[in-house]
Amino acid sequence: MFTPFLRPLLACTALFSAVVLMAQERTLPPFDAAHMGAGVEVSAGSVLKADQYEKKWMLTRNMQSVGAFVRLHTLPADSSAFAEDFGFPTFSFGLLYGNYSGVKMRKSADPDWGMAVPVDYTSQMGHTFTLFANFERPLWRKKRWSIGYSLGTGLGYATKPYDKDHNVDNETLGSKWNIFFDAGAFATFQVHRHWAVRGAIHFRHLSNGATARPNKGANTIEPALSLLYTPELPTHYSRPTFKRPHERYFYGNVAVGIGGKTLLDHWLRTQYCTPPTEPNYRTGRFHFYPSYSVQANAMYRYARRWASGLGLDLNYANAAKGIEALDAGTEFKHSPWSVGIAARHEVFYGQLSMSASIGVYLLRRMGSTAAWEEKPYYERIGLRYHFSKKKGFFVGAEVKAHSTKADFTELLLGWEF
Repeated sequence: MFTPFLRPLLACTALFSAVVLMAQERTLPPFDAAHMGAGVEVSAGSVLKADQYEKKWMLTRNMQSVGAFVRLHTLPADSSAFAEDFGFPTFSFGLLYGNYSGVKMRKSADPDWGMAVPVDYTSQMGHTFTLFANFERPLWRKKRWSIGYSLGTGLGYATKPYDKDHNVDNETLGSKWNIFFDAGAFATFQVHRHWAVRGAIHFRHLSNGATARPNKGANTIEPALSLLYTPELPTHYSRPTFKRPHERYFYGNVAVGIGGKTLLDHWLRTQYCTPPTEPNYRTGRFHFYPSYSVQANAMYRYARRWASGLGLDLNYANAAKGIEALDAGTEFKHSPWSVGIAARHEVFYGQLSMSASIGVYLLRRMGSTAAWEEKPYYERIGLRYHFSKKKGFFVGAEVKAHSTKADFTELLLGWEF
């Protein structure tokens, strides 16, 4: 009963953290004509074949996208110290349509497929609609030119996810709702006081964060061209507004998380080790296992926008019980507990921060699939919002992964001291 509500909530948090929470307490500039612009983007790219397995069944990879968005410019006249530290960035919010109908997938006869019987049709990725929030930071400005990078997140809807009856070879997207990530580099030329053109290259990712199966994810490289309408921007960006340095200090924080995952073990069993006569043969419906975590961190904030430190991760995953049942009769060890130590880094902008960490396991016993699929290290990345009126408390969402392959997605509640 809890599962149908948790999955979309986990996905939505990535977008809501970026859009709704950033707008509080003037993290963003005002929504007025002096700050607002707009833009449209077109791109044509291709879906990456991530590994040898994917190369076997992905036949064609071409895709196109069209986006429309509003833009909020930070300006020297009224921006915060964070805006100055980041070179007066721009925030974008919009809708991105992706045409993936040119991505075709089909498994030919191969002994690697085990009991899976090839179908007589070609599967497709279909179309996607993504609400997104974007952060654009200029690294270099001169007269009419600017060069920089962008980072974005959002919530995407896929029209043709995996379907055992009609789209069985689409292993890229296993659910209709997906988490979106975007990283890009751009060059912009101001052709008129209100108009600019931009060339960019984007890496974009859509996946369900292991909340459903399959979950290979759609990774695309997209060259893009944009037409931008801007307010009348300064001809020169000076940086003398906030001269006071940021006070350096040590701090600690503790966060508890609740999330969950579906099992790759179940996916592999039903895809390749189940006969076609069984009802769960190549099914797309899997049990959702809750997981719980505690993070304890010692951090040093050495700049207004940056902090780094070390942390301890403690996870309890109900999924271990399901894996142990699948591994019955083997010598693999199983425990719902895992412990890791991690290097942390956090980037701040107002009340919002992006956290990232790389850790190594001190304890991890998750059975046979983990033995060959997982590495002894893991990654975490997520967004957090810090409540300034309730000093120390923050909320957020994170994805934990192994070599960029999602392990689970979770919501966080934490306290900084």
